Amino acid sequence: MDDSTITFVVLGAVVALFVWDRLPVAIVAIGVALSLWATGVLSLDDALAGFGDPTVLFIASLFVVSEALDASGVTAWVGQELVARVGDSRTKLIVYTMGLVALLTALINVNGAVAALVPVAVVMAVRTGRSPSQLLLPLAFGAHAGSLLALTGTPVNVIVSEAAADAGVGSFGYLEFALVGVPLTLGVILIVVLFGERLLPERHPRSIAPDFSGHARTLIEQYELDHREDALMTRRYGVAEVVIPPRSQLAGDRVFPGMITASGDLAILAVQRGGDDTGPGETVLAEGDTLLLQGSWAALDSNLDDPEVLVVDAPDLVRRQAVPLGAGARTALIVLLAMVVALATGAVPPAVAGLGAACLMILLGVLTVEQAQRGISWTTVVLVGGMISLSTAMVSSGAAGQLADALVDVVGDAGPHALLLGLFVLTAVLGQLISNMATALIVIPIALSAAADMDVSAKPVLMAVTVSAAASFLTPVATPANLMVMEPGGYRFGDYWKLGLPLLVLFGVVAVLLVPVFWSF
Repeated sequence: MDDSTITFVVLGAVVALFVWDRLPVAIVAIGVALSLWATGVLSLDDALAGFGDPTVLFIASLFVVSEALDASGVTAWVGQELVARVGDSRTKLIVYTMGLVALLTALINVNGAVAALVPVAVVMAVRTGRSPSQLLLPLAFGAHAGSLLALTGTPVNVIVSEAAADAGVGSFGYLEFALVGVPLTLGVILIVVLFGERLLPERHPRSIAPDFSGHARTLIEQYELDHREDALMTRRYGVAEVVIPPRSQLAGDRVFPGMITASGDLAILAVQRGGDDTGPGETVLAEGDTLLLQGSWAALDSNLDDPEVLVVDAPDLVRRQAVPLGAGARTALIVLLAMVVALATGAVPPAVAGLGAACLMILLGVLTVEQAQRGISWTTVVLVGGMISLSTAMVSSGAAGQLADALVDVVGDAGPHALLLGLFVLTAVLGQLISNMATALIVIPIALSAAADMDVSAKPVLMAVTVSAAASFLTPVATPANLMVMEPGGYRFGDYWKLGLPLLVLFGVVAVLLVPVFWSF
């Protein structure tokens, strides 16, 4: 078999394995890279190059930035503000969430916006009593629509704009994309509001963070404390519950409320045994006793990593939700703003902006190195890195060119609208399997050649390719954003196409019928 045939076989096998959904997606992605090397389609360097690709590094850095926003209480504050505005209304919840991600995407691109807002969406789902699976996929799909609101929404916009300039028809303006981006964003939100509840699964992920927004009130009631909620937990100080485990050396120690612990930076607020308060007097600790400790958040984090006690709720998790805009929030927002400006102006490559922001979050004390490492979704990073090898093979083997040539033969002399339809089908199909940026790079030369053959303007053809490339809704591997919501939403491979199909049709109608209205042939 020649290289293109092997590439098509590997592509078919990957799709089958993803649909089968029995193997971890990261293992499949690694298998793709190894298969393309083993069959001689790619050299070892090319097969593994995706794992060091700037896009992969950029995605990993965005997870760190997102973790910093979450750790500093920024996402809790955003979620709190949104929850206060949406109340119990599902419609408001969808509209506010998707509107916010669309606007943020226009500034920093799809992956950055989704990474930043996934924690917010999970918090909002928990606080409104809804399944995260009802909100996270609309978040990702809203970002895809929002990518067409401005030039900076996605690298594809930049590529297409440069291609238009090279073709002699002039580049697209910064907000010119909004001519199709606004109706697409409104249309996507409307479809999700009307049909999303029936088309999305009611599924919970394997693990979901508990809601600590009312934790202070819960502790005051449980321990009958004479404290105000805003005094029990502040930006600097917090509380934590610990349990004396079996065989703890603390069993037998004498303690009382108000006592300072041996570390010197924590105070005992209350002691309970069997759920009952032991009173203000001295208590001899026994296995199973619960202590409520107060101190600085830093002291709680450092002192409770002790085998002699079991922590009920990790102070770090409590602080993230219970103290909106906590310590480091201002720093995190400044770093985020700097990254947005760098991305919007193109002052540095996206990977540089993302890695720089991630490093600053650590150097300025918003995150520790360990927190940054835990914040990265390594499944997503490995999956994207492995799938890049397939994009490379599609181009280098000539498989993508064969598909494009077949399209030109099919369209023939049917007219410019038929050309747009053919380009939409090709771009949309490829875009479900490989990155939309790689898809655009494959299709753009064919689109320009076909436009020249038909003697039509390149602008509507290129804009149709842009819209088509953004219509990546049917599979989790279509875009990194789709992958980012897979684990926290508890989604399976087959969940995406149910809501994605009507959105794909909407994008097709816009690409074929609305684009020529604004950019004439």
